[in-house]
Amino acid sequence: MAPFIRWYGSGPLHLLVLIASFALTGYAMLSLFAVQPWQVAIWFVGAAILHDLILLPLYSLADLSALSVLRHRAAGRPTVPWTNYLRVPAFLSGLLLLVWFPLVFRLAVPYPGDTGLSDSVYLGRWLAITGVLFAASAVVFAVRLRRVRRAGRGGESRPAAGQGAAP
Repeated sequence: MAPFIRWYGSGPLHLLVLIASFALTGYAMLSLFAVQPWQVAIWFVGAAILHDLILLPLYSLADLSALSVLRHRAAGRPTVPWTNYLRVPAFLSGLLLLVWFPLVFRLAVPYPGDTGLSDSVYLGRWLAITGVLFAASAVVFAVRLRRVRRAGRGGESRPAAGQGAAP
């Protein structure tokens, strides 16, 4: 097993799941491509252009802006890396918006008949989910920060794993 892990970099279950996901993706792509080849090709090219040329610079700029605004901390106090507590809810909220934007922005004409809901409820629900995501992330961050500060007050602070900890 060790030679396989050294050669591949992970266990055989990881390789099996990866092969299964590629097979499922290939099947879905071939099924869609057989029905509407031009629309699928345009969608893939458009998605790559939209992500690489528009979305990646935008969310990189937003991330750098958040880092520069919130960088200043009081020296000598125990801290917790906070960026992922902003990134994760922002990513999940953005993903939900990307999937549901026709309904959130009332651009979808055929959907209300399919879902049975008015298109006026989606914006409020997306905003509520976004608020809950950020609130839950803030609570988890506060709990973690409190634990770190308690450990820092109780005498010597223990070094993190890999930072001078004795074996």
